[in-house]
Amino acid sequence: MANAQKGFTVETLRSASKQCLRCLVVPVRLRRAIKKYLREEDDPHIRKKVRQLSESFQEIKDTNLQLPETTAKSLADSMNSLETKRWKIQTVYGDSGLQYRDGETAAYIASRMPAVFSVCYRVLIEIRRRVPGFTPTRVLDFGAGTGSGFWAVKEVWPKSVEKVNIVEPSQSMQRAGRNLIQGLKDLPLIHGYTSLLALNKEINKKSERKHDLVIASYVLGEIPSLKDRITVVRQLWDLTDDLLVLVEPGTPHGANIISQMRSHILWMEKRKLRKLEKKMKKDGKEVLDLKSGAHIVAPCPHDGKCPLENTGKYCHFVQRLQRTSSQRSYKRTKGVPLRGFEDEKFCFVAFRRGQRPRELWPLDGIKLETLKERRANKKPEDLEIDYEDFIKSQVVEVPYIDPRAYDSDTMDENEEEQEDGGGTDEDEEDKIEEEIEEESERASVGGGWGRIIFPPFRKGKQVTLDMCVPTKEDGSEGAFERRVITKSKNPDLHLQAKKSFWGDLWPLTTQQENGKEKQVDAEWCRPDEDQKWGGWP
Repeated sequence: MANAQKGFTVETLRSASKQCLRCLVVPVRLRRAIKKYLREEDDPHIRKKVRQLSESFQEIKDTNLQLPETTAKSLADSMNSLETKRWKIQTVYGDSGLQYRDGETAAYIASRMPAVFSVCYRVLIEIRRRVPGFTPTRVLDFGAGTGSGFWAVKEVWPKSVEKVNIVEPSQSMQRAGRNLIQGLKDLPLIHGYTSLLALNKEINKKSERKHDLVIASYVLGEIPSLKDRITVVRQLWDLTDDLLVLVEPGTPHGANIISQMRSHILWMEKRKLRKLEKKMKKDGKEVLDLKSGAHIVAPCPHDGKCPLENTGKYCHFVQRLQRTSSQRSYKRTKGVPLRGFEDEKFCFVAFRRGQRPRELWPLDGIKLETLKERRANKKPEDLEIDYEDFIKSQVVEVPYIDPRAYDSDTMDENEEEQEDGGGTDEDEEDKIEEEIEEESERASVGGGWGRIIFPPFRKGKQVTLDMCVPTKEDGSEGAFERRVITKSKNPDLHLQAKKSFWGDLWPLTTQQENGKEKQVDAEWCRPDEDQKWGGWP
């Protein structure tokens, strides 16, 4: 039975569909904290260490890419065996992979922390928009690093978080994270641990181990084998009382990790649900626990098999951020000035406990006119033009933008101080609250929304959208679809398609899909089409 839902209009559809953030500006307080930390470190070789850190990431990725082939068979064998301890982790996170000492930590803060924060913020903002009643009080940040995830949580839910548990094996990164938050007001209670084992040992009560939100960002790729990654994610899921968020770089390897973890958690919970239903049927019970099962909040609009598996394409998104002064300083290259922004590609998945809610699909009950019908329904008085109002509407005030803001080579230290000094922390917090509250209409997790998974392709009066869409009303299955939106057939949706970006949602209707068997269009994966999906629109 679908829940009652307020009807959408053409205008509210656009605001509800908008999910991607254009160019994100890192908060003033985080920029100040980074600059202060780097000033205190005063490392003359930090530029060299930034370059070495980037090379280390590439080495780890190349090494890990060779492991799944050898570990996948042993994982399958152990799953089919009768071993009771097959999910006992054999390695402790932090024993392998990149070891962060003070030099690497400073390089990470200077070059990578703003981008990782921006991605975490983008993901959590969508969760807040789509699940407005979710206000976490207990948070677990696994592989916290220098606290990018914590900063994002603090920005999105500044007043609700009461306790944060941080798991980070690097003592250097833990010290840096504590240094960066010095001076912040209204901080929650923070506990640091070096491993999940240490966290479980210290917290005796099982109920106190549960967290409303568990986030693991840019960490699973550093865990060497598929078996260990699955073990860690299962442990994180056991510590999750509501939402689990996994974020990885937007590379084929990162997307593969997210896809594997997505498939495993959904498979595991479906198996548990089947066993529970059989037991309830045997005992004569009819009511399921609200926390039984799991569904995807974002980015997938369904809980079925990923339609991009074995296609050569992978699901990822991009977040643009304005470079901070520390990034412009330490990532500067010889002879080539850096742009004032950078694009951080990422993959993510957000799981929530419980069954996917059933709600009305957004286009159900909305009558959308064709261009021909709209012209036929026009009244003569609608054609009259008030020329004074028309001229006023054509005048657009363009704010002055200092061109030096996009050229890092012309920024001196005094200008950087001015850049970081505009506005107070309280003003920023109020601004974030206002921006979120302005979203009067929200896209429901219950169904009816497709996800634009590649940049829209605009040609003439047509807009081509490549989307992942649900094929059943309960969101249990999905498919890839390519839709061509034309102005003649639907001017309202055409305008929305023109303003849509990579990562936004797209409204659907059950009336248009009833009785049709959806199939994946194979034309989209032709090699000659690759070029148009590569750039930021």
